[in-house]
Amino acid sequence: MFHRGHLKLWGAGLALVACVAAGLSASAAVDAVTTVDVSKFAFGPKEITIAPGSRVRWINHDEVPHTVASSQGQEKVIGSKALDTDDQYEVAFSKEGDYAYFCTVHPFMTGVVHVHKR
Repeated sequence: MFHRGHLKLWGAGLALVACVAAGLSASAAVDAVTTVDVSKFAFGPKEITIAPGSRVRWINHDEVPHTVASSQGQEKVIGSKALDTDDQYEVAFSKEGDYAYFCTVHPFMTGVVHVHKR
């Protein structure tokens, strides 16, 4: 049988665990990474929506090099070197907005990162 003091202590411990778990969930959401696959001369998915503070990781699965670069007229947030097979490039997006990008080697390859609070 629990003593009232033990029950209060157990309840306080449970509340602490809930707070810690909630804090981890909140930080995990901000540290989220969304992957865009570069495959068959296309970005997939072509458009993504993320929260401010999130990151996007592009991974080249093709046998030829690709780049990821901000489209003309866009703020230069995105700008990779040539990515060989299995190379990765990652960007953190802090400001809300729509970020169009393309491959400078194959300009028909395009995509958009939408950064908005959810």
